[in-house]
Amino acid sequence: MLEFLVGTGLAASAGLNAWMPLLVLGLADRFVPAVELPATWAWLSSDLALWVVGVLLVVEIIADKVPAVDTINDVLQTVVRPASGGIVFGAGASAETVSVTDPASFFTDSSWVPILTGVVVALAVHGVKAAFRPVANAATGGIAAPVVSTIEDASALALSILALLVPVLAAAALVTAIVAMVFAVRRFRRRRGGERAHDAV
Repeated sequence: MLEFLVGTGLAASAGLNAWMPLLVLGLADRFVPAVELPATWAWLSSDLALWVVGVLLVVEIIADKVPAVDTINDVLQTVVRPASGGIVFGAGASAETVSVTDPASFFTDSSWVPILTGVVVALAVHGVKAAFRPVANAATGGIAAPVVSTIEDASALALSILALLVPVLAAAALVTAIVAMVFAVRRFRRRRGGERAHDAV
């Protein structure tokens, strides 16, 4: 069960930022003795992978903070984020960490199930993010874009780290964040609907 929580936390992080969990997982495998990726996913901590992912992370962080560009970025990331979610779920769920002592108890390295699960989780989180961002931009004239993006980046980083070290806490944080975002979107749309009705009168 802990393996599932590890994978879910990492995949959810990928739904917010495709490259953050890949970089965290690769760096953890390289520098944290308690985290060890199986041979199948060891390429994530190679020099080439870390440099490429690092550069792409910087590009996404910048693009996601510019109004209008962030929406275009979300469209482009509709494929990238789920793919990243599949990779980090598969790698994270099969890694040996301080929380996961039996990596084969839930998933196996070669199984397609964790990859598909990660794709679905990341796509769901990405969908909520992509729906929330235009609403926030419209409500604030684009001023909210860098603020919301920074919160999302910080959340992605925190989720990635918690997923590896305290997966239960990562799962709780994820559920809380999704519920809060859904309520925020509904509240804004309800308020906008009320304002339009008032203007019509």
